[in-house]
Amino acid sequence: MKALSMKHLRYFEALAQHAHFGRAAEACAISQPALSIQMKELEEILGAPLIERGARQISLTPLGAEFALRVRGILHAVEELGDLARASFGPLTGRLRLGVIPTVAPYLLPRIMRDLTVRYPDLDLRPREAITQRLVEDLTEGRLDTALVALPVSEPGLTEYPLFDEEFILVRPQSDADKPVPNPETLREMRLLLLEEGHCFREQAISFCKLGSALPRDLMEGSSLTTLVQMVGAGIGVTLIPQMAVAVETRSAAVSVARLPEPRPSRTIGLVWRKTNPLASQLVQMADLIRTSGTTQG
Repeated sequence: MKALSMKHLRYFEALAQHAHFGRAAEACAISQPALSIQMKELEEILGAPLIERGARQISLTPLGAEFALRVRGILHAVEELGDLARASFGPLTGRLRLGVIPTVAPYLLPRIMRDLTVRYPDLDLRPREAITQRLVEDLTEGRLDTALVALPVSEPGLTEYPLFDEEFILVRPQSDADKPVPNPETLREMRLLLLEEGHCFREQAISFCKLGSALPRDLMEGSSLTTLVQMVGAGIGVTLIPQMAVAVETRSAAVSVARLPEPRPSRTIGLVWRKTNPLASQLVQMADLIRTSGTTQG
C-alpha cells in the first residue's frame, strides 16, 4: 500500500481551492486524468471519501473540508521551512510571491520589478494583482509571501510595514479647470464616480466625502481607475484617484486635476506579511527599496 506523500497533499489542496478538476490540474501542471488518479489513491490511503464528484465541479465531504484545513497548515509549515533556509543565505533568492492591489499595480509594479531585479538578481518575483480581501486570504493561507496594500488591514496574524503616504487627487472635466475646488460637502452633491465594491480605494473615497451608507442615487461605478477617468473626460462626473495614477491615467483624457482642500485625503501604502515568515528581515530590506521606488517615481 502506498504511503501518504507531499504530492498527494499539494494536489488535494489545489483541488480544494479550485473546486474543479480541470482548473486544479492546470494549476498543478499535470493532466486531469493524472490528478483524478492521485485523488482516488489518496482516498484509498485514508480509507474514506474526501470529494463529492459532480458533473461540473466538485465539493468536499465533511472529512474533506477538515482535511483541507489541516493540509493547508502542513503545506504552509513546509514552505516556511524552505523560507527558513533561504533566510540563512542573506539576500533574497528564489521564488517570492508578491500580491499588489489594483490601484497600485499598474503604476508602481513595473518600477518595483525593475529595481528588485537589479538589487536581487537571483530573485524570482511572482506578482499577483487582486483586491485586498483576496490578498489577505492568500497571505494567511500561504499562497502569497507578502503583499503591497493600503494600510491598515488589521489582520492579527500579519505584520504591517508602512512605506509612504500619497494624496487623493480630484479629477474633473477639462471645462471645470478654472472652477473652485469643491470641499467634501460639495462633492456629495456632485455625480461622483467610484470603483466598484471590493476595492479599498472606494471605501477611502466614500469616507472622505462622508457619504456613509447613504450613497447618492446617481453614483456611478467603474471596474478600474482608467474607466473612471475616461468617464470624467466624457463629462459624466468627477472622481478621485491616487496621486501615483495621475500621470498615467490623465495623459489621454480631456480632464483637469486639482489638489483638494485641507485636510487632504490620503492613504498609506505598505507591505504586509505573515508574522511567522522567516524572511521577515529580508522583507524589511525589500520594503525599504519599494519605498524608494514609490517616492521617486515620475
